[in-house]
Amino acid sequence: MNKILVVDDDVNIRKLIRLYLENKNFNVVEASNGQEALDLLSHETIDLAIIDVMMPEIDGIELTEDIRSFLNIPILMVTAKGESQDKVRGFSAGTDDYLVKPFDPVELTLRVTALLKRYNSISTNVIMIGSSKLDKEQLFVQSSDETVSLKRKECELLSELARSPGKIFTRSQLIEKIWGYDYEGDDRTVDVHIKRLREKLVPIADIKITTVRGLGYRLEEFN
Repeated sequence: MNKILVVDDDVNIRKLIRLYLENKNFNVVEASNGQEALDLLSHETIDLAIIDVMMPEIDGIELTEDIRSFLNIPILMVTAKGESQDKVRGFSAGTDDYLVKPFDPVELTLRVTALLKRYNSISTNVIMIGSSKLDKEQLFVQSSDETVSLKRKECELLSELARSPGKIFTRSQLIEKIWGYDYEGDDRTVDVHIKRLREKLVPIADIKITTVRGLGYRLEEFN
């Protein structure tokens, strides 16, 4: 049974989310602020976090950044703010999805299920690319003589390409798979991450990401 952490200073919101999630057989734990959440995460195994933005002590943006510094779990941000700049801050901090209050609890449970499915679909932590190893838990690529650290989205992007070497992925496909179907950014997000990946992966001879003009990107196959 997946354990969900709900972080919100509004007890009624926490109760509402708990009711709907427990009806779907999720195990729910609660925290009323960011510090309580970090304390829970230090000694409990959490599969997904639902985080409110506006909280005392540590707000949702800072909490998300803190979680991302040591843990790779799906995060759903819930907030009363719907402005685009707040969504940008949320995604920049590392959230996987974003829901604006007042929200439909049924939609929230569907998004939780979708996020868990997306993460679980790539649950194998190690992928071999040629003779190099991509570790999705520790966020690095390692060859026989080089180790390169990656950011989480870079790791997810490389993992998606590596699952089907030789296959061309369009920018839209990569946006949907890595950032979610309702991500409001543009295709340049993919281009920026690919550029950074290529720069980081120069020492890893096994990995070559090719641009297919007018179509997208593919990882070259290695025999």
